Amino acid sequence: MDRRSFLTAAGATVSVSFAGCAGLGGSDESSTGASNTDESTASGTSTGSADGADETLVVGTYSAFVDSPSTSPGAWVKQRFEEEFDARLIWQTPSNEVNHYIERRNAGVDIEADMYLGLNTDHLVRVDENLDDGLFADVGDVAGQDDIKSGLQFDPDGRAIPYDTGYISLVFDGTATTAPETFDGLLAEEHAGDLITQNPASSATGRAFLLHTVKQFGPDGYLDYWSDLQDNDVRVLGSWSDAYSAWSGGEAPMVVSYSTDQVFADQNDANLEEHQIRFLNDQGYANPEGMAVFDGADTPDLAREFMGFLLRPEIQGEIAVRNVQFPATESADLPEDYAELAQEPPEPVTFGYDELKGSVSGWISDWERQFASN
Repeated sequence: MDRRSFLTAAGATVSVSFAGCAGLGGSDESSTGASNTDESTASGTSTGSADGADETLVVGTYSAFVDSPSTSPGAWVKQRFEEEFDARLIWQTPSNEVNHYIERRNAGVDIEADMYLGLNTDHLVRVDENLDDGLFADVGDVAGQDDIKSGLQFDPDGRAIPYDTGYISLVFDGTATTAPETFDGLLAEEHAGDLITQNPASSATGRAFLLHTVKQFGPDGYLDYWSDLQDNDVRVLGSWSDAYSAWSGGEAPMVVSYSTDQVFADQNDANLEEHQIRFLNDQGYANPEGMAVFDGADTPDLAREFMGFLLRPEIQGEIAVRNVQFPATESADLPEDYAELAQEPPEPVTFGYDELKGSVSGWISDWERQFASN
């Protein structure tokens, strides 16, 4: 998920233009540039190493998993894993995330990583639509995978297993407005200019919100809904961080974000009344994140040990808190107040792999054409 990187730029108000955001990439925080393979993190801060370790595990992930020291789990996971397994863990954070590995495989060059952490259904669809040969191996035998919550598995081919999940929702400042209860309520005149969201072509959060509108209004009706949102002065910014920063700066009272927002707010001693959650139509779009071993990995057995390590109750709980998400397993050890702060929707909704394959890129392209023309 993209949201944790906001802590490195809290309070900034950033607005990016719509132009130039389209493309294969799905990162909320990506930029142009080469891969960053880490003994240190993406921001250049050392996380330590296991000198003299028997094996080295290279794990690709999105940069926010490791480069937001206030909440990101990367440094903590690295230290715990290296201490226990006598192995060296190196984070690799390419700016274009999964696309980096798709491009390397298409070019016939070494992947240079053993596994990827942070996959979602969209990523797997993108992999399969852009590669003739597979990128990931079968998940195989991983300790703890039987404890994963029912309904979170998103890969029908058994390559990826979830390690956390989140729900897309509205976050609103309850001291400034009361968010509507339905999608149609966002079109009311009283909410003109009140909503900030993200570009679905470049933001995982924005893409999830777009997919929720497709789920609600159908492939033949979602563009009409977005036309009405545009008429009601919705603002679309480039990434989650851009949108959340603008919202935090008071530029609008509502933003598309995550239903765990009060966990984030409580960690920073914020006023929870200013961080209220609204599930439109009593629904939240589920976005589980998974992990998978690259086909041809140098240390596949160590990669699967690492995956099992991440599914342990104490590790699951710590990742959920630091990554501001829900754990993937039933047995995660969480703080007592976590359930009060992290809200689950009455009705989770999502698109499965088979529903997205062959469709999601077209939905986004059609949205781009319409949005750019208005």
